[in-house]
Amino acid sequence: MMAMMGAIPLVGCINLEAPDEPIVIELNINITQEVIYRLAEDAENTIDENADIF
Repeated sequence: MMAMMGAIPLVGCINLEAPDEPIVIELNINITQEVIYRLAEDAENTIDENADIF
């Protein structure tokens, strides 16, 4: 009960302010997997079309 009474004066001390500078979110997206998949598919098609060379 004493802890609750001691915490009551702290309720009005919270202030929220917006930052002066804009918030920047950097999105670094890695697309390596898609490029490798396309190259692998293209290589597979080339090998299938030219099976006598390999």
